Amino acid sequence: MESRVIKELRKEFRLKVILEALNFPKATYMYWQKQFDKENEDQEIEDEIKKIFEENDGNYGYRRITGELRRRSYLINHKKVQRIMLKLKLKSISFTRKSRRYSSYKGTIGRIADNLVNRRFDTCIPYQKITTDTSEFKYHYLVENGKVCIGKLYLDPFMDLFNREVISYHISKRPNSEAILSALSEAIAVTDACEFMRTFHSDQDWAYQMAAYTRKLSDNRIFQSMSRKGNCLDNSPMESFFGVLKEKMFHGKIYESYEQLEEAIHSYIWYYNNKRIKSRLNWMSPIGFREKTLSLKTA
Repeated sequence: MESRVIKELRKEFRLKVILEALNFPKATYMYWQKQFDKENEDQEIEDEIKKIFEENDGNYGYRRITGELRRRSYLINHKKVQRIMLKLKLKSISFTRKSRRYSSYKGTIGRIADNLVNRRFDTCIPYQKITTDTSEFKYHYLVENGKVCIGKLYLDPFMDLFNREVISYHISKRPNSEAILSALSEAIAVTDACEFMRTFHSDQDWAYQMAAYTRKLSDNRIFQSMSRKGNCLDNSPMESFFGVLKEKMFHGKIYESYEQLEEAIHSYIWYYNNKRIKSRLNWMSPIGFREKTLSLKTA
């Protein structure tokens, strides 16, 4: 636009000389000058959107940023947030690549429990319904001859279906009973405050059929529930968590050691529990929602 060019040239030349050289009407220039001098009415909200976007490492899209703005007492429509993010070129991280789902199913080696949850995932009682699964991650490392090898890491989390909080987890270099039983023990300890009968849900993988696993649940008066064979929708909240986790901190990134990948998972789970807000939780984080709910009950 010629008006912008003239504005820049004024730093070195007189306005009259510039207008005569370009044969540009002074009245037109003065009109645009007033537009340039207008204060950006959205400056405050733009700064806040950039701040939220950067605080969350580019993981928030316009809907989640809208929710966070409302938590901060900014009344704004999600469409306006979307327009501002387009203007500021803020685009959330998103990868569509899917990993092959890890499966350790080895047939029936122990007890297969009924599907007590039966896709009734929601509950208004903290620590009443817990779900678990195992996911596999890969990292790359160099050996002495310069060859690149692939290592594997396994994550065993336990999630409270009340607020989708990861209440315990264990990370290991190979799928093993010790890792799962360790995470199970912690989950049982965390949920021991529940005044109602608890249900722990999983798929039919070998670890959840183990006598040691089922015995620990029975000893603590916990119902065991299992998905139907080969039906991932019967445990969709956990599948959804794995999808979000890998999209935000795994896909599109290369980890060069077990320790580096392990630290990234630790960091994201802390962020997921403490900072990442959800619309279904009234734009609060899982831990924030639980604390708010429990404080209301004791008030």
